[in-house]
Amino acid sequence: MDARQMKIEAARAALAYVENGMRLGIGTGSTAEEFVRLLAEMVAAGLTIEGVPTSERTAKLCNELGVPLKSLDELPELDLTIDGADEFDGALTLVKGGGGALLREKIVAASSTRMIVIADESKVVETLGAFPLPIEVNPFGLVSTRILIEKVASQLGLSGALNLRRSGDETFVTDGGHFIIDASFGRIPDAEALSIGLNSIPGVVEHGLFINMATLAIIAGPAGARTLRANNT
Repeated sequence: MDARQMKIEAARAALAYVENGMRLGIGTGSTAEEFVRLLAEMVAAGLTIEGVPTSERTAKLCNELGVPLKSLDELPELDLTIDGADEFDGALTLVKGGGGALLREKIVAASSTRMIVIADESKVVETLGAFPLPIEVNPFGLVSTRILIEKVASQLGLSGALNLRRSGDETFVTDGGHFIIDASFGRIPDAEALSIGLNSIPGVVEHGLFINMATLAIIAGPAGARTLRANNT
């Protein structure tokens, strides 16, 4: 089973949690896109759901495939969000934002009764930090914000490159009009402390640490899909 097949397997297993009439948050990224394709097949076969996309990219795919969408203002309370992750640990603390949609992903997840993560087994780690942490920042005062991020990290014993994300020759801009700094800390032993520190910086719009948000992970490997609940492998 190659990497894409594992993503499809995880996405397929997640469909078992989708019920008729659900208000569904729909994630962003390569695994989430496999979920959208399978969801579209079920919608075509008669499943009734209303989806809220976490990015313009996801909205475009849903529209192309016939998955019905609403805005979060129209559906401010959701039953379930299904999304991918860049990495996560046994407590289901996630790092998200590799696709640049972390702000909308977190807003949608926070509006949901449950969040299920779908991923291949390479995304499961003992300690977060191997994947650079995306930090969404306001373009105004960018240099000042970067310095404050360095100070917060240093207070927690963290160091590493803070790279402004690029898209070709241009600075990457999120759907919300912000920039992203990718922080290569290597290890994040205390995600909650880092979250609190980053949230204290005015120029930080949001960060990619999702703490106490996911209720279940569906992880696909060569032997098939398995489920992981917080602190229970």
